[in-house]
Amino acid sequence: MRPLARPLSGKTALVTGSTSGIGLAIAQALAREGANVVLNGFGEAPAIDTLKKAIAAQGVEVEYRPADIGQPAEVKSLVEAAAGCFGSVDILVNNAGIQHVAPVEDFAAAKWDAVIATNLSACFHAIAAALPAMKARGWGRILNIASAHGLVASANKAAYVAAKHGLVGLTKVVALETARTAVTCNAICPGWVLTPLVQRQIDARASEHGLSPEQAKAELLAEKQPSMEFVRPEEIGALAAFLCGPAANQIRGASYVIDGGWTAQ
Repeated sequence: MRPLARPLSGKTALVTGSTSGIGLAIAQALAREGANVVLNGFGEAPAIDTLKKAIAAQGVEVEYRPADIGQPAEVKSLVEAAAGCFGSVDILVNNAGIQHVAPVEDFAAAKWDAVIATNLSACFHAIAAALPAMKARGWGRILNIASAHGLVASANKAAYVAAKHGLVGLTKVVALETARTAVTCNAICPGWVLTPLVQRQIDARASEHGLSPEQAKAELLAEKQPSMEFVRPEEIGALAAFLCGPAANQIRGASYVIDGGWTAQ
């Protein structure tokens, strides 16, 4: 019996912020389903080469393209460069993000601008650059990695919460505009995931309150996540792969929570 073709064979996925954490897990999951992958994010050349080889071991092609996601022109150039690697961008995963924590009255304007530019505006610019070719080819998947903070708020995270709420709204608009095409747009809203971004918040909490790293982790989870367990990047990767597959053809404008019960409260 001939083996079944992997559902994303021949497709190309661009995943922003994919050299670590959630983005890397998504890139790996899409590669397992047969997609060629264009990585983007921070990292030293030897480490990125190691990632490329590991993902390529899935029997796909892998490239890396740097870009300052906070700059609209660089986002457009990234999409164009990714399309140049393998001929198309069939799957766009807007994952790159940054965080800054401060009360509104102390929130530096430059920090606000940077968070909005990276976490929201970059997603708009990437979609605008990738969507016309997806429509022309008659197939596409757009995944926006939002957050539980795209559905509910937390104090001291004005820019992040605003950006992620905006990203959920952008997802719905793009889904409506593509509703009669074979292009879909959806969002994934993770709760606490032990990524480098969250680890920095844990370290800051431990330092500020004189806690051990394990105590700081437990306190962070207890505040929001009833399961008292971090979401694993691999779980988000599996959800992303599903949303890019044929079973998700009519999932449009959805925001999938994967948050240990955070937003069920």
